[in-house]
Amino acid sequence: MFYQPPHSSSRFLICSIFMMMSTKKKTVVLGASANPARYSYLAIQRLREYGHPVKAIGLKKSVVEDVQIENTPTPEEDIDTVTMYLNPRNQVQYYDYILSLKPKRIIFNPGAENAELEKLAEEKGIQTLEACTLVMLGTNQY
Repeated sequence: MFYQPPHSSSRFLICSIFMMMSTKKKTVVLGASANPARYSYLAIQRLREYGHPVKAIGLKKSVVEDVQIENTPTPEEDIDTVTMYLNPRNQVQYYDYILSLKPKRIIFNPGAENAELEKLAEEKGIQTLEACTLVMLGTNQY
């Protein structure tokens, strides 16, 4: 008997199952917004779409999908990623909080690049990336 490759629908199902079984990365979205025109809003939606648990912190309390946006940081455990949607000037007040989370990585989305925080994070063994969370999710690099 010869091997027959699965039909395209079978490959899609296999890929979908693999994605669902892959490790989910608990993520803090810093600079979260309930405004659908903001990239942080889209990031929350996509992170949830991919099954990643999300903690969102923004200026105003609100809700995006099933995620409550809090306006004060709270201690969290097992954080894989902090994704930044704040400009460097507005990040300073969160330095201690971010470092206390002990994330595996910090993603500095476009406009959030911050050499000072990158240096502090790298000194603590935290990986830093200047990248786009949405692109990373869309290309399976998250």
